[in-house]
Amino acid sequence: MDLTSPLTLAIIAVAIVTLLYAALLYNQLVSIKHAVSKAWSNIDVMMRQRHDELPKLVETCRRYMQHEQQTLEQVVQARNAVAQAREQSDVNGLGRAETALRSGLGQLFALAENYPDLKASESFVYLQTRISGLESGIADRRELYNEAVNINNVRIEQFPDVLIARIFSFSRSDLLQFAEADMADVDMRMLFS
Repeated sequence: MDLTSPLTLAIIAVAIVTLLYAALLYNQLVSIKHAVSKAWSNIDVMMRQRHDELPKLVETCRRYMQHEQQTLEQVVQARNAVAQAREQSDVNGLGRAETALRSGLGQLFALAENYPDLKASESFVYLQTRISGLESGIADRRELYNEAVNINNVRIEQFPDVLIARIFSFSRSDLLQFAEADMADVDMRMLFS
């Protein structure tokens, strides 16, 4: 084989360009995969913070809301389900658990309206504001996570990325979705009946 022939040089050049392009695609897919992990970690941080605040809220409410134990227990159970799903990285289970937790918190905050002493408590006001802020942060980060997942899932299915993705076992990620009921408007009359 003559290394100076134009055909051999062209073949070598095409092989080098192909390898460089494959390396570029691989590096982009790795970057996207890590963006999904980073987005999940951002959600996880907010959920851990909320997880730490919820027992304080429940305890504060328990002192005032003697007749609302079922609602308080619902919040505690949902908190535990979220923690379990988060620790197992079960995105689908987390979506279901988040829906239950958000529902329980909505009921708790609505019931708090019936307890003027509780609403006047500095501790309750602080915790309600803190948890509401964390809820907003989780919603924002969920949107970023789902966008990263969408980019990942599209890229590993597009040609020529799909070739690299299959060779190196890049996998799809699950979107973090909440139940339709969680995204629907809240019926305030039901909460106060």
